Amino acid sequence: MPDRAEYLRPTWFLDCDNPEIRERAERLCAGVPDDRRRAVRLFYSVRDGLRYDPYSITADPADYRASAIARRQSAYCIPKAVLLTALARAAGLPARLGFADVRNHLASPKLLAQLGTDLFVFHGYTEFWLDGRWIKATPAFNIELCERFGVRPLEFDGSTDSVFHEFSADGRRHMEYVAERGSFADLPFTEIMAAFAEHYGDFAARGTGDRDELFNPLP
Repeated sequence: MPDRAEYLRPTWFLDCDNPEIRERAERLCAGVPDDRRRAVRLFYSVRDGLRYDPYSITADPADYRASAIARRQSAYCIPKAVLLTALARAAGLPARLGFADVRNHLASPKLLAQLGTDLFVFHGYTEFWLDGRWIKATPAFNIELCERFGVRPLEFDGSTDSVFHEFSADGRRHMEYVAERGSFADLPFTEIMAAFAEHYGDFAARGTGDRDELFNPLP
């Protein structure tokens, strides 16, 4: 069993003691009787409450605080995982951040041009401690995005890992897990920014791109 205190305490990024974070967690979990169903409720609130936007990458640490992310309408995978992890801790659920490098075989030409590669380093997700083990929850792609591009939405039942599908709904190759980056009690911001600079160069100065072009269109 992990040190529960380590995965429940607030940090500068995971500011689960922020009044807005605490109020949101309490509201979402009101009347939900057990940890598993509370985790599921929080997952869907973040998955669909923030539109996925990979063009929103910044190098400003203030943009990665859970309380700041909670006020936005869109974010990419790392901020969405930060928010979900902070909400979990605010609800009394031990949680941490997990990261992996993934290859997106359906990335659009414009997104590839923005990043310069189809390798997404430090893809972020949340890990909940439930029923005596760590369970992965990936809240990146909101349901509207998935329906528009024919990508199967990631569901989460609190019992099995929710990770990217290898293939899209129509059988096209989608996400490939290339390498694990590990699990962290807090956001490894400096390490993430160093990896971004190595793989994407001056990503923060490339503009916002066209947010309607994320994946290759359906054939």
